[in-house]
Amino acid sequence: MNDFLLVLLMAPKEGENPLVSLLPLLLIIVVFYFFMIRPQMKKQKDLRKFREGIKNGDKVITIGGIYGKVVEVSEKTVILEVEGKMRLKVDKSGLVLDPTDLMQQK
Repeated sequence: MNDFLLVLLMAPKEGENPLVSLLPLLLIIVVFYFFMIRPQMKKQKDLRKFREGIKNGDKVITIGGIYGKVVEVSEKTVILEVEGKMRLKVDKSGLVLDPTDLMQQK
């Protein structure tokens, strides 16, 4: 009985364009794309561009929160110099840009 009522409620009424009943759903999808998916794709693109452009001397932060300066760059890894001449080998996917470096560039 409930399924029958649901079908009656969802079915377009006589003389009504079926596209009008789909309009709210399409609007929700468009809003979701522009406010959720598109900004996330832009953020991922910027992060990928940053990781590909890492060079010696760049200041970075690892995802784990370790601040360091890039000493050596290879295809998939970098060697960071941290406090006291300590060196760490880190995967590029674990790096983010140091915000203090951004302030100096402005």
